Amino acid sequence: MTPEERQRFEAAKEKVIGKERKPGGIGTLSEKTVHAVLKNYYAPDERMQEIPIENCVADIYTGTEILEIQTRGFHRMRGKLDRFLPRYPVTIIYPIPKEKMLFWIDEESGEISPGRKSPAKGSPYLVFPELYKIKMYLKDPNLRIRLPLLNLEEYRLLNGWSRDKKKGSTRFDRIPVSLEEEYVFSCPEDYLCLIPDAILEPFDAAQFGKAAHIRKELAGIVLHILNYLEVIEQVGKRGRAYLYRVRRTDGA
Repeated sequence: MTPEERQRFEAAKEKVIGKERKPGGIGTLSEKTVHAVLKNYYAPDERMQEIPIENCVADIYTGTEILEIQTRGFHRMRGKLDRFLPRYPVTIIYPIPKEKMLFWIDEESGEISPGRKSPAKGSPYLVFPELYKIKMYLKDPNLRIRLPLLNLEEYRLLNGWSRDKKKGSTRFDRIPVSLEEEYVFSCPEDYLCLIPDAILEPFDAAQFGKAAHIRKELAGIVLHILNYLEVIEQVGKRGRAYLYRVRRTDGA
């Protein structure tokens, strides 16, 4: 990220989270904090925010492009995409936690636990289960996907079903700490960066998952979408597993 981008992100955080937030505290906004910060990062001018278009409300309308910030549930966007895509370029912004500190909130006392670093590491592959839900729109030339990878503080309520009340708990909010990097997919060729350099062709889902450091099940979804976008192609089977290679554009 450039110094200007970092400065703009810090300004968006300050605007949303505010000086009254205590260290280690949590926001009380009705709009979830990650969504609000990103909206102000991508559109510092509030006149571009929450704009009525085509009987819907766009998160951001720049005058030429619509930006929708979606933290989950891409299937809910189908109605908007049906209305927006024939008329406007649309960018779906999907934030992914790169690293996060986890805090637990006791609902009775309001006490917040010390932060613990989650062992999970975020990657752009995490968007693919959501992309599957809007698969039919992915080849539209007006659609772009933007993935900001954030370091976050995540706050969860101790209200789960397990003895320690953590399993099945409710996520209260996520507070952005920093924007580390971004992936932008404007056309199928942009997805080529997600093919691990060291992988040998042909490869199956298990091999792709190992090379990309993701679960085999997620790797299968990634390969399904990349094959649909014609970034890769099926070239046979090994037992019950489909084999793939990067699609050649030179007829090789």
